[in-house]
Formats: sequence, C-alpha cells, structure tokens
Amino acid sequence: MDSWVVPLVLVAAVMHAGWNSLLKGGGDRLVGITMLNVWCGVAGLAVLPFAGPLLPAAWPYLAASLVFHLAYQLFLVRTYRLGDLSQVYPVARGAAPPLVALTGLALGTDPLRTGEALAILLIATGIAALALRGGVALRRDPRPVLMALATASFIAGYTTLDGLGARVGGDSVAYTAWLFILNAPPMVALAWWRRGGGGLWQAMRTGWRRDLVGGVMALSGYGIAIWAMTHAPIALVAALRETSVIFALLIARLWLKEPVGRWRAGSALLVLAGVATLRLA
Repeated sequence: MDSWVVPLVLVAAVMHAGWNSLLKGGGDRLVGITMLNVWCGVAGLAVLPFAGPLLPAAWPYLAASLVFHLAYQLFLVRTYRLGDLSQVYPVARGAAPPLVALTGLALGTDPLRTGEALAILLIATGIAALALRGGVALRRDPRPVLMALATASFIAGYTTLDGLGARVGGDSVAYTAWLFILNAPPMVALAWWRRGGGGLWQAMRTGWRRDLVGGVMALSGYGIAIWAMTHAPIALVAALRETSVIFALLIARLWLKEPVGRWRAGSALLVLAGVATLRLA
C-alpha cells in the first residue's frame, strides 16, 4: 500500500462515520437513508461529465453490487433500530474486512503477506471487542449484534464487487458516479411504497441540508475507497476504512451522548495498533 493511499482512506473513514452518525441521529431512518441516496445520486450526476467512460466489463460487477448495496441499506436501517451506534456500527464494519480478505484469497485476486494479514486481524479484533464488551452485549440482547453481522456480510459483498469492478472498469470515478446514480431509484421506490410520497416530501423540505451533507460525505468517502482499491489490495483498504469506528465512537460520545468506557477505549487502541501494523507492513 503506497504511503499516499493511507491518509486518503483515513479521510474516507471520517466521512463514513459522519454520514452514519447523521443517519443514526435523525428521525425515520428509512426515509433518511433514502434522501441521503437521492443526494448521492444528484452528486453522481454532477460528477459524471468529468469522468471517463466505464468499460463494459464493469457493468456485471456494478449490477451485482447494487443488489448488495440495497440489502445492506435495509439491514442497516433495521440494525440502527435495535442498537446504539457505538455498538452495532463497529460490529457491522469490523466483521467485513476479514470476510473481504477470505473472499480475496478464495478468488485469488489479492494474496496477503503475513504482516498485512496480522494488521487485518488486529483491526477486526479491536472492533469486535469495541462492540461486544466481553460478551455483555450478546448476553443482554443478541439481536443487534446478529443483525450487524448480517449487515457485515453485505458490506463484504459489495466491497469486493466494487473493488473488482473499478479495476476492470478503467475509471474509478465513473464507476462511483454510476453506482450512486443507479442506487437511488430503488431506494426511492421502496421508501415511497413503505412511507408514501408525503413522508419523502416532508423529509426533503425539513432535512435537506443534513441529507445533502450526508450524501456528499457518502459519495466522497466511498469514492476515495473505490479509487484506493484500484491501487492496493481490497482487504487492506477495507480494513483501513473501518477505522471509521474510532471516529464513530467519538461522535457517539460527544454528539449522541452514548456511554463510552475503558473497555471501548482499550479496544480503540487495538484498532490503532492494527493500523500501525498495516502501515509498517
């Protein structure tokens, strides 16, 4: 992984934690994530004229990724209904990098060196510890953790597909723009069916500033990650991007007023140790 990839992916991690915090702190989360996707689509349309052509080889990956993205967003909304941001977000994000790494090994696309595999393991372990708090969360109510793990499987799926699709597509910017443009209509149709046009219009009128900010952060953050996956192994980018849990932890404590104790602070240090190992590797 080149040195200039690391700081850019860390910026993407901050953006990812930011839009998830906006979603968690909002009202109706299905409507919220739908409006966020609308603004992502608008931003994608604005970016598309400045991107190159997307090669035909990328479209099957893009189509499959859209299915995974839709499932991920629906599961994410359900997960946030069941648990705190500081609990379910780390589980969903932390379980994804090992799944991505195993997928890459199975497909033979991204073999990892020992130091890189150790870094992924440290980051994933730290994130899991951050969320599970020694098993207390599972014993209290396993549903949020189980839903978050299901969400992680969809994250791993679309991450792998998007990394491979951007590589064969010839232009990561074009791939990102088309991804967000095509992702918006199914979410709008689903939210319209579940909430009606009145709910979407009300969200557009009252929360458009928040949703616009969240949409720009989502497109920019994931666009950086997709670009990075064309320059580095997908699993390494995924692991580094999931340091967003540290930023989400800070946001959960300072903005959402969720409790953060010594266990989570120690877990965060383990995640940082994984990032340092990744950098040294």
